[in-house]
Order: sequence, then C-alpha cells, then structure tokens
Amino acid sequence: MDDSFELYDLKVEVIATDRPMVCGHREGDYFLVHGEDLIFPQTNAFSMYALSALLPLLPAKQRTSDRNDWMYTDSEIACPDPNCGARFRITRTGRRRFRHSETTLVPLEDTNDE
Repeated sequence: MDDSFELYDLKVEVIATDRPMVCGHREGDYFLVHGEDLIFPQTNAFSMYALSALLPLLPAKQRTSDRNDWMYTDSEIACPDPNCGARFRITRTGRRRFRHSETTLVPLEDTNDE
C-alpha cells in the first residue's frame, strides 16, 4: 500500500507596509518550512510573538486547499502587535513527499472516510 503524501514547502517573509515596524522586524527577513522543520537560514532574530501568530496557520498552508477556500488565497498575516505595520507573506515554494510510516508510529488503517 502506498502511504505517501505531499506537503508544500513554505517561505515566510517579512514585508513592509505604509506603517512603521516597531517590533524589530526587518523587511526581507524570512524563514522556511520543510515538513515539520522551521529553517532560519539568516543569522538574525525572529520575534517569538510573531512566530506564535504564524504557527497555527503553517500546517494548513502546507496542505492542498480548494481554490475557493480563503486559506488558498490569503497569504499575508499581520503582526500581532496592533502598533506594528509589519506583515508576513506565506508563499508556497515547492512540494515535498513524505511517507506515513516514516512520520508516525500509528499504523495506517485502510478506511474509506473521505
């Protein structure tokens, strides 16, 4: 039985708006998401408060979504600080294949719940 599935790789990048950024964000700062891994290729810092606002959305953005779903179209997230003008753009950058048997110890049962 094929137990493979695909997730999108993501890039989460700080983008500027017409309002000042007050949280130490810098335009162009980014991190990557590959599977369950967050990759910070730059040596600079990334706000834990901004990260806490982004984390719940990342698994949903990694998965295929219907073109009519807001999760498909909405890709800019505001900084959680109401005084900060930063936004974070989530971009799908590619697809990566995983296997159920390599990501969990829970056995895959043959069900037709879809």
